Amino acid sequence: MKLYIGNISYQTKDSDLESLFAAHGDVVSARVMMDKQTGRSRGFGFVEMASDEAGSNAITACNQMNFMGRTITVNEARPQEQRAPRSGGGGYSRGGGRGDSYGNRRDDY
Repeated sequence: MKLYIGNISYQTKDSDLESLFAAHGDVVSARVMMDKQTGRSRGFGFVEMASDEAGSNAITACNQMNFMGRTITVNEARPQEQRAPRSGGGGYSRGGGRGDSYGNRRDDY
């Protein structure tokens, strides 16, 4: 079972999450999500537990607990939503060229 852990301290490392959740069952992976540009924690992470039972135990035990000075939120992770691919460009274009700033064509005068 994959768990979402929210409101974690910005100093939390992957190993900190793994240690916390290992007390409630086998941890497959633990990952704090990092900002790609700054390299700083984004304040949330994911822990994958080996079984649904271990995941449920971890949710019950850890949700709303104080961890590293913050009250964390723990619940079952939802599947990531599919996003439309980003497209390039993005500049402002006024188009045509034969008009004034109000959209009137010069040959309409």
